[in-house]
Amino acid sequence: MPEHNADLVILGGGSGGYACALRAAELGMSVVLIEKDKLGGTCLHYGCIPTKALLHAAEVADAAREGEKIGVRSTFDGIDMAGVNAYKDGVIAKLYKGLQGLVKSRKITLVDGTGRFEGPNSVVVGDDRYVGKKVVLATGSYAKSLPGLDIGGRIATSYEAIHLDEAPKRVVVLGGGVIGVEFASVFKSFGADVTIVEALPHLVPNEDEFASKGLERAFRKRKITFKTGVKFTGAKQTDDAVTVSLESGEEIEADLLLVAIGRGPNTANAGYEEAGVKMERGFVLTDERLRTNLENVYALGDIVPGLQLAHRGFAQGIFLAENLAGLNPPLIDEKGIPRVTYCEPEVASVGLTETEAKEKYGEIETLTYDLAGNGKSQILQTQGAIKLIKSGAKGTEGPVVGIHMVGARVGELIGEAQLVYNWDAQAEDVAALVHAHPTQNEAFGEAHLALAGKPLHSHS
Repeated sequence: MPEHNADLVILGGGSGGYACALRAAELGMSVVLIEKDKLGGTCLHYGCIPTKALLHAAEVADAAREGEKIGVRSTFDGIDMAGVNAYKDGVIAKLYKGLQGLVKSRKITLVDGTGRFEGPNSVVVGDDRYVGKKVVLATGSYAKSLPGLDIGGRIATSYEAIHLDEAPKRVVVLGGGVIGVEFASVFKSFGADVTIVEALPHLVPNEDEFASKGLERAFRKRKITFKTGVKFTGAKQTDDAVTVSLESGEEIEADLLLVAIGRGPNTANAGYEEAGVKMERGFVLTDERLRTNLENVYALGDIVPGLQLAHRGFAQGIFLAENLAGLNPPLIDEKGIPRVTYCEPEVASVGLTETEAKEKYGEIETLTYDLAGNGKSQILQTQGAIKLIKSGAKGTEGPVVGIHMVGARVGELIGEAQLVYNWDAQAEDVAALVHAHPTQNEAFGEAHLALAGKPLHSHS
């Protein structure tokens, strides 16, 4: 078997894998990057980028539909899915071409094929063996289903949902987490009747309850039906429809059932367990510096327990490359990674929820600033709020440890929010900074003014 040697062999070319490869090459390492599908992975081809393209198309559809409210004579005539898909695929193609060029320019050896890890330090692809002084496992995740729920026909995961030939008229979304509410938002904007089924008590159940309740209010206003605290029991499909059964005995008929119950680690048949990698429920276990239990073997991204976010994998890839180069980068605080759900309205957060903050600090102070007081939010005709959580009792000093936002475009405010959390800023620090008027970013400044005890446009 032909053997190829490199400083670093990376199995998986998604956000984490390619980021690690680019930074390692920049730092002078010879790098082999192995990818069985397409460079860029789920995020670029099947996840973040295509879904956000669909969400932008949905935003345009809503704007056309609602133009009359602001004196614009626009009408919504329907969705041309071929056109939407062409737009979406064009965005992906441009980014894909750029990424391919970037990898080539760094003289990274890109191997097209399915790799299998073999201890202690090699990955086999077909008839070739790639041996690294260090090996990084970065095989990402897949869309999960339930036992007995076969994907196909009118039952789809997010993967199939970004390739639809026509916009469905009736949709049931199984799962009210990030992926579920984003697709629910798209389908509603495209003109469908949408019902979300979520077993837990709230939509986006990993968010602060403030954000969950804010999103639920907005979805009610948009006439997106959601059933929380309800368990799914089965689905039957015919050529014409799919019928979803709930534990309550209710049945819902739809054109499409979208299964959005989360993503599982893509580690089956990759050789990890056979090589002795320590695992739990399919996830690869690492320490805080992403080391597995095997010497010179590391793991990152969605196969490592934690937030399944492209930018987490991206950050871990850079961290790991720098760590392997001896630069001793600071550890990544998982709570300091921003989280955005791109439905309408958006949900964005960083840091601790109120429950987590109480558990950690005991005494805390919270402040909620309504976007009704913000000029740009009124221009955009969005409703929502910004919630701040400070450690320590009212009147005492303490950093802002949690920021939670609901409203159109609040994902664009998360950049400053993650700086506030990650730099341990106090409300007074942010209140002293000037925020441009009229912007939604101004609401972020006003919230910190209020928390600092000097509210301006605030009635509370």
